[in-house]
Amino acid sequence: MRRGDTDSGETPKGGQGLIAQLRRPPGGRNARIMLLALAVDRVGSGLWAASSVLYFTFVTRLSAQQIGVLLGAAGIAGIVGSPLAGRLAGRAPVRALLIGCHLLRLGTLGLLLVVTGFDALLPVVAATYLGDRAAKTLEMLFATQVAGGRRATYQALSRSAANAGYGVGAGIAAVGLAVGTGAAYRVLIVGDALSFAVAAALVWRTREPREPREARAARAVREVRATRTDRATRTARPASPWRDRRYLFFVLLDVPMNIDDSILAVGLPLWLVNRTSAPHALVPVFLVVNTVLVVVLQLRVSAAAEGPRRATRAVLRYGVLVLVTCTGLAVAVRGGTWVAAAVLLAAALLVTLAELMRSVSSWELAVLLAPEDARASYLGVAGMAQSVQKSAGPPLLTGVVMAAGPVGWVVLGAAVAGLAAVQHRACTRRLRTLPTAGPVHHGGTRAAAAAVGAPAVGDGARDAGPDRDATPVG
Repeated sequence: MRRGDTDSGETPKGGQGLIAQLRRPPGGRNARIMLLALAVDRVGSGLWAASSVLYFTFVTRLSAQQIGVLLGAAGIAGIVGSPLAGRLAGRAPVRALLIGCHLLRLGTLGLLLVVTGFDALLPVVAATYLGDRAAKTLEMLFATQVAGGRRATYQALSRSAANAGYGVGAGIAAVGLAVGTGAAYRVLIVGDALSFAVAAALVWRTREPREPREARAARAVREVRATRTDRATRTARPASPWRDRRYLFFVLLDVPMNIDDSILAVGLPLWLVNRTSAPHALVPVFLVVNTVLVVVLQLRVSAAAEGPRRATRAVLRYGVLVLVTCTGLAVAVRGGTWVAAAVLLAAALLVTLAELMRSVSSWELAVLLAPEDARASYLGVAGMAQSVQKSAGPPLLTGVVMAAGPVGWVVLGAAVAGLAAVQHRACTRRLRTLPTAGPVHHGGTRAAAAAVGAPAVGDGARDAGPDRDATPVG
């Protein structure tokens, strides 16, 4: 690609930091607008995440059991949102669907201001979470279309923008929660709703992404080959991700590969409070450490997971980081106050590094392992992994791991490390069997096959090696 073709996803070379790359991200104008929309969206999400439970408790007067059922149903709706978005994206423009998701959440949050009964809140909150998860999947699909082979860099930028937005939203919510009146809680909900309205307006300003060059090249090669063969390859390809057992196996393994989210949000705080003498004031520090590190380091860490070979290696690194984190939590109970505090802070740092590694590798592999002509539906299924973990992870930690004590943490860490090794092996095998395409730019199907040792087709096109190493990422 030409250096100056910003709409094609190429970022100029030369040591660029986070701000410089946010100004000229892979994908050009479309990407800049989408990153801004994503940050605005997450400001609203930060408002809601920080205030929702207290709003249900003090304004709508729901019991703890009712809130649990409400959020559980919302989690199930979120699981449905990902494959639903992927299926619809195969039939309708991603841009229009994303605007629809923003408007859906705008409407449901408006209903929250007038609905107070549990029976009425249940479908409203479920629809909100369905729209939220569907929007995240559509943002992922949009990124694969506008950023092409540099989607890992775009993903890193999007996570930095999202975490900055969450931080701003949580900070604003803290002011409203300090006031603590019903009117203050409603103002926070209005602010969340307005963020979706602004995000929808920003997405409307984008242009529907064009098919990336590597996707067009790969599709052209497949069409040519289909005319020369008995079309065995085409008929052998699963028509749906639900019939692709190898891809479903990857998604199944990706559920525990998201356990870092529950460790940070649930495991660390509860372990500190219930099993150590560390000061309780450390609990918000964990989130501060996580937010700051994600914003500052995501671009740099993404370099270790961009491309097929690095993405599969990052899976192994993730397993090691989770194992060390869990081992640290197990030994934290054996020290005094300051030893426990230091160990828990180190655990927060390590689990954040694991999150950084996983966020890019999981997404990169979900894209690389999916057939390009059915990518939307495949990525919709892959998006379920995070939603399933959010529903199953907290009960697993509180009901099994923490109930077993320090041994439970060691077993969890060893299990995740073992599953990471299984996923690494499974992904490597599948990448070697992917059909190769002609010479395409970064991240194309040919690069995916070549990077894991599959035979190459055509002349010596570049793979994901030296050229990727030279890509500036922070």
